[in-house]
Amino acid sequence: MPREQGRKLIAQNKKARHDYSILDTYEVGLVLTGTEVKSLRAGRASLTDGFATVDDGEVWLQHVHIPEYTQGTWTNHAPRRKRKVLMHRAEIDKLIGKTREGGLTLVPLDLYFSDGKVKATLALARGKKSYDKRQDMAERDSRREIQRAFGRYVKGRR
Repeated sequence: MPREQGRKLIAQNKKARHDYSILDTYEVGLVLTGTEVKSLRAGRASLTDGFATVDDGEVWLQHVHIPEYTQGTWTNHAPRRKRKVLMHRAEIDKLIGKTREGGLTLVPLDLYFSDGKVKATLALARGKKSYDKRQDMAERDSRREIQRAFGRYVKGRR
């Protein structure tokens, strides 16, 4: 059987981009069991409540829901267990310093297969206030209105 090539998206955390301002992103690997990978190949995962912590010099992904594999037996995994994140030591050391600063957290943005291996995108993020969210929505609406007006102008409808 040929090896997988390219990138296949499994799950995305759209709410994270709404609730947090993203400062930096990291592509990381995950330590998973066999039934977790089989469940992910079926395209089943949820990142909505997920976050990452740095404990004793290791990064752990928590509250990411990967449902049990339906054809699994007693060897199935716990759906919301802690999963170890694979990163370079220098990146982990940077994250330790930054997460100790006030208000910064690690949030998973997406989960995907990259050349057959499960990868995740972790974001170093700062929580947005409600007025920041309103400002972003106003900017998005104004950009959309500009695009509509430009499209009408190009078509000659004014």
